[in-house]
Amino acid sequence: MNEEALNTSLRQFLKVVGISSQREMENAIRKAIEDGRLKGSETLSANVVLTLDRVGLTHTIDGKIELQ
Repeated sequence: MNEEALNTSLRQFLKVVGISSQREMENAIRKAIEDGRLKGSETLSANVVLTLDRVGLTHTIDGKIELQ
């Protein structure tokens, strides 16, 4: 295994995950506020589940998204 190639590939994947996840969450939150489902002052629970099937990895990250 080439450690440099692995590191580069992982960083590229995580960059795409971070950028696309942020965009999707921002859009969903804005729509929920516009629709009246959120007021804009809540703290939202969030979680991400990362899976890597062929190596048997399932990793869950829990967090909070504060709107104010």
